[in-house]
Amino acid sequence: MNWPTLFQIVNTAALLLWLVLILAPRRFGTIGWLRVLGAGGLSLFYVVLIITALTVGFGDSGGPAPDFTTIAGIRAIFATDGGVVTGWTHYLALDLFTGVWIAEDADRRGMGRVAQGPILALTFLAGPAGLFVYLLASRLIWRAVSQR
Repeated sequence: MNWPTLFQIVNTAALLLWLVLILAPRRFGTIGWLRVLGAGGLSLFYVVLIITALTVGFGDSGGPAPDFTTIAGIRAIFATDGGVVTGWTHYLALDLFTGVWIAEDADRRGMGRVAQGPILALTFLAGPAGLFVYLLASRLIWRAVSQR
């Protein structure tokens, strides 16, 4: 497999999907399409990569199936280009799904797109940190605003 090319493809796709999530109008079912085609597409790609890894290994020339039960096994996985691309795709898929959920929930709560932008950008760059900020903002700040 050409891992550097696959890495560039998945990275570019994720960046474009995040730009759509942050900048595109929400009409025409944008959120639903991003959930299915974006996060779902990245997830499907991950499934193909992980099945490949479990059957032929992560190395460029094959090798043993990965060992997910030890630190040494995980280190060995990420020492290969295939392991990095597969792991990175895992992160990208879950972070995008989280971003879609945040945007959908924020829209439902009446949080404006300008307020959502930095939170979604943070989720893109550091997934759990963005989720934490959104949960804090949506439960504390937006609750207080809506009770006025």
